[in-house]
Amino acid sequence: MQLTERVALITGAGSGIGKAAAHLLAKEGAKIAALALTKEDLSQTINQIHSNGGEAISLIADISQPEPMEKAIQQIIDRWGRLDIVFANAGINGVWAPIEELQPSEWDRTLNVNLKGTFLTVKYAVPYLKKQGGSVIITSSVNGTRIFSNTGATAYSCSKAAQVAFTKMIALELAEQRVRVNVICPGAIETNINESTKQRNLEQVKEPVEFPEGNIPLTDGKPGTAEQVAQLVLFLASDASSHISGTEIWIDGAESLLQG
Repeated sequence: MQLTERVALITGAGSGIGKAAAHLLAKEGAKIAALALTKEDLSQTINQIHSNGGEAISLIADISQPEPMEKAIQQIIDRWGRLDIVFANAGINGVWAPIEELQPSEWDRTLNVNLKGTFLTVKYAVPYLKKQGGSVIITSSVNGTRIFSNTGATAYSCSKAAQVAFTKMIALELAEQRVRVNVICPGAIETNINESTKQRNLEQVKEPVEFPEGNIPLTDGKPGTAEQVAQLVLFLASDASSHISGTEIWIDGAESLLQG
């Protein structure tokens, strides 16, 4: 197993990419600190890891709030005494709307969760990662990095672009302590995040584009899976990627090359 005795924090671990990553990293020997907004969100993730003989704990916190995140990290240290892997994955799509209709409060919520949440997750983990080195993986998106055609997703795309800049800044800052920091940019993946997306009046601003054969060339339009993204997370968490830091990796079946 590639991650024996290592401790991994995974935010947004109750569903989708976070849940798939939690299962895969646990299978590879990592102890999993699974974080989400509610205990109910995590019950299935934790139970499945335990039933497969893995070790995991639930952490309940809003990633955009400093005190709960600091306490969550401390719970990991109290339990296992170390932290080796941080998968800053939690995020929201937020509201997609024309710029004159997008409310300041909607902008703030998206940036607070996606960008400030990433900052807080990494900030409070860093003192423990520095002790022995480790790996940070951040979930960004094709939106804001290669794709800018999802009109109305301005707040979301800005938060995702900023995560890439954050990754590169922190990768250089932490290199001396042997902490690697990388960012993944998924395209269309089969998860439930789109269910919470609020879209308003986009017909009037969106440029009409059609892709008769599908907009994901590698799969003829079929989206990727959370399990495929989890394999990338495992690679970046493991020693197989020991000389990779400050790098964005797109996992989208060439979708962003077609739509960008």
